[in-house]
Amino acid sequence: MRKYFILALIGSSIFLFSNCHPGKKLAATAPAKTTFEGNLQTVIMANCSPCHIPAKGGNKKAYDNYANVKEDIDGMIRRIQSEPGTKGFMPFKHDKLSDSTIAVFTKFKEDGLLEK
Repeated sequence: MRKYFILALIGSSIFLFSNCHPGKKLAATAPAKTTFEGNLQTVIMANCSPCHIPAKGGNKKAYDNYANVKEDIDGMIRRIQSEPGTKGFMPFKHDKLSDSTIAVFTKFKEDGLLEK
């Protein structure tokens, strides 16, 4: 009787463990990267115009293109994180951007300054 119990235990163990392997695990999804065209460009168009958007009459350095934004991202982040009234604060003559809007700029930099 003990022999049958051991055989049944071994058989059920083999059955259970035969279906357990790394291929059955759920694939972890990586968070989406923030890109200029996918995320940042719309934020810039909404918050930095007309001054930095030539098509809207802006006469400051254009931030409607990836190359200029990539070049100036550190300064942009520093200026939008400044408090109103301090030298260099942006957006000039407007309220400070929300933390979630500022986070788009910082995540863009953290994710590697991707264009697309």
